[in-house]
Amino acid sequence: MTATIRNSIADLKDEIAGYRRAMHKNPQTAYEETFASDLVAEKLTEWGIPHERGIAVTGIVATIEGEQNTSGRAVGLRADMDALDILEENNKPYVSKTPGKMHGCGHDGHTAMLLGAAKYLSENRNFNGKVHLIFQPAEEGFGGAHKMIEEKLFERFPCDSVYGLHNWPRIPRGQISTRPGPVMAAADRFDITITGKGGHAAMPHKTIDPVIIGSKLVTVLQTLTSRSADPLDSVVISVTNFNAGTGAFNVIPDTAELNGTLRTFDPDTRTEMIKRIQDMTSATASLFEASASCEFMEGGYDPTVNTPDETAQCAEIAKSIFGEENVKTDMAPSMGAEDFGAMLQEVPGCYIWMGQGEEDPSSNHNESLHTPRYDFNDEIIPQGIEYWVRVVESILPVEK
Repeated sequence: MTATIRNSIADLKDEIAGYRRAMHKNPQTAYEETFASDLVAEKLTEWGIPHERGIAVTGIVATIEGEQNTSGRAVGLRADMDALDILEENNKPYVSKTPGKMHGCGHDGHTAMLLGAAKYLSENRNFNGKVHLIFQPAEEGFGGAHKMIEEKLFERFPCDSVYGLHNWPRIPRGQISTRPGPVMAAADRFDITITGKGGHAAMPHKTIDPVIIGSKLVTVLQTLTSRSADPLDSVVISVTNFNAGTGAFNVIPDTAELNGTLRTFDPDTRTEMIKRIQDMTSATASLFEASASCEFMEGGYDPTVNTPDETAQCAEIAKSIFGEENVKTDMAPSMGAEDFGAMLQEVPGCYIWMGQGEEDPSSNHNESLHTPRYDFNDEIIPQGIEYWVRVVESILPVEK
């Protein structure tokens, strides 16, 4: 399928892909994204686009006024900048130069596409109002969106609506998916510490074994999803780390530490499940005469919930680019999480998935997000720029 891309945007591809690959070679994680932030600021300055730095440490917000500014309205476009703690497989000419860190989720591509949109919109101001381009740090589990909001993002840069997108390897290039309502889940991290009584492994009756208690708790927590939640309400509880022991084969340790994630869509279910996990942790430990604490990290991901009107408008915009048959508006929600949900708690808007998958099964562009072989597909850069530009031009139309 050939998307409808204006020539001047198609001509930006190689330049913007160059910025993307530079960011790919220099990945940095939460609140350390100085390379990406400096690159964005350098280009915004070169193109004469006003911007403010230092919002949530490395974040940037740029503002472009349309050829008209009588509507009194503004929209926000958001891209994330941070990388992941993953050792990249060296199968790309622009592989990460920082061992143990890589752009394994495509945030380098998201930032590049928004940078491309900034350049086009500054040169072709065919809209009535303002657009705020939000370059956000720390999307990957460290609350960058929350921090920007705490630092008065939407008070300093008021937006009537806000929009986000994410590349999606499991959707073919040239296709878009979205839906009104929940798109991605809330995600909350929990940390559990079980305190028992250690001793010699040959005399377990003189110990309170935290390994046994932790093992029991892992299985007990799974009953919450099947017996405490409505079967029609999606809930996921995953214990992903279990650490105990001294390294000696004949020593029962004093403590065990577990952590994991809770995923929900409904706010009431989220609150109830947090309480139930904490209660179940204490009760299980007490059953074995041990003690336990369960702490949930503050500022977890909010659910990403699209508002109906903005989603309908974005779907029509996407259809104008990709064709009606290539825009799906009934996608199944994902239990994955997205920091953009915090912004949608404050301002109406829409989040879409942009396909980047290729027919060649060996392509890096088909690899799952957060894996060592993944790579953002530069072929969708013009598509992303075109989408951003049409969002602005459609929502802020020029008065004839």
